Formats: sequence, C-alpha cells, structure tokens
Amino acid sequence: MDLNQDLKNYTFVAFDTETSGQYPIGSEIVEFGAVKWHSGKVVDTLQVFSKPKKPIPDNVIKIHGITNEMLESEPPLVESLPRILKFIESSVLVAHHAPFDLGFMAYALEEAGYDIPDQPALCTSLLSRKWIPETTDHKLQTLIKELNLVGGTAHRALDDASACLDVVFKCFDRMPLGSTLAAAIKSQWKDLTWKNFSISNIRNQKIKNIIEAIQKNISIDLLYNGGSHRGEVRQVFPLGIVRNPDGDYLSAFCFIDKKDKRYYLQKIAEAEVNYSTVSF
Repeated sequence: MDLNQDLKNYTFVAFDTETSGQYPIGSEIVEFGAVKWHSGKVVDTLQVFSKPKKPIPDNVIKIHGITNEMLESEPPLVESLPRILKFIESSVLVAHHAPFDLGFMAYALEEAGYDIPDQPALCTSLLSRKWIPETTDHKLQTLIKELNLVGGTAHRALDDASACLDVVFKCFDRMPLGSTLAAAIKSQWKDLTWKNFSISNIRNQKIKNIIEAIQKNISIDLLYNGGSHRGEVRQVFPLGIVRNPDGDYLSAFCFIDKKDKRYYLQKIAEAEVNYSTVSF
C-alpha cells in the first residue's frame, strides 16, 4: 500500500474485539465489530459473535456484558474469519489500544492457517496522545465524553469501533492539511505492523512449552535472567504471551512472589512444562 497519499484517499476500517479473557492463546474473541469508511462516509458495518471453547468467566462478563448463554448458538470464530478478512482487505485498520486487538486477531488467524494481513494499522489511543493531548486521559470512553461523540454501549465491539472511527478523524483534523498516511503512522511512535504481533514468528521451543502450559492450564519452571531471583529456576503459572511494541513478554503468576508479573521473552533462558502440577 502506498503510504504517501492524502489521508482522505484511503479506505479505513475501525474495528474492536471483545474477548473471553485478557490474553490470546488462553482466551478467544467472542465479538468482532467493524465500521468501514470510504470517500467521506461510512459504507458498511460488520458484527460477528463467536462461541469460545471455554466458558467466559464471570469477571469478564461484567466488563462487556456478553454472556455464555448469548453465544450458545453462535459458530466458533474460525467459521467467520473469511468474512472478516474480506471486510478488512485493502483498508487501513484502526483500533483503540490496537496492540490488544491485533494480538488476538493475529493469533486467531495463524491458528486457523491464514496468513496475517500486511496492511498498516493505526491506534487511536496513541494518535490521541499526540494530537488531542488536552483530554483528561486517552481512554476511549473519556475521549467520547470530552469530544462530545456518540458512544453507544461501552465495551461492545461495534459501538466501540464506531466511536474509534470518530476519534481517528478528530485526530486527522488536528494534523496539517494534506497529511499522508505515513505521517499519521509516524506520529503514533509505535510500529504496529501486523507481523510484530505474530506468535508464529517467535515460536521456538521455549514459546511452544509456554503455549502448551497455557492450553493445559498447568505451570512451568522458568529460568529468568532478570529480577530479584536472577538465574534461579522458579515455578510460574503462565497467563498469556503478549507481543508488545515496547518488548514482548510473558504474563504469569509467580509462586515465589505470590503475584502476577511480566517476564520479558528475551530474558527467558528456559521454560519447561511442569507436568507434575495440577491445574491452577
């Protein structure tokens, strides 16, 4: 895609995901919502519900209000991925806290055997920090309120995608006239290329072991070259792998410190599945 055209010349798809948990691998997308903009107007929308393999925990249901009963007759996400890929093709993708959504989408696509897209992505959380610095914070609901936007139902994918589209154009309005897509990407100061959210690209034996432990709901023995227990083997319960522009990490519960911690992947020397442990 040519990144040097005026922003008004592109097709934009703002999208949002609601999930069964905080991290890919152990959790899944249960709602995908997207709004397509072209030539000055919204031209299409897409809303997809998906039944996850495991029930959604109550604490997650409290966030988005999507219950297991609501999804009982819905197909698994893999059946809807062709529709989603068709909807987003040849567009610039936009999401709020885009690394979260890109991480879930990249993992779902790779697990289903699809190539992840290569089109550029924008994050309205990052863009608003640059172009709308005066707001109280840069949460989507704060931006909706303080910019007087139509928000709909918070933490529902289609309504949040629509609000995200409004926010990105508020950001564009602050940019110099005739700004290009390349300029917008540069202004968010993070590389949100899809390949940077691929799990397949980093899948070595350590990552395979971590993924196995997450899927089997058991702990791992971790040798970590960092922190207060540097170089010592510790038992942790892995919660999820996060591809992040500021450094990829494993989120896990540490049985030594009795709390959730981040373990940056580049500092993990060894990760072995502890088959003797019971489910956490």
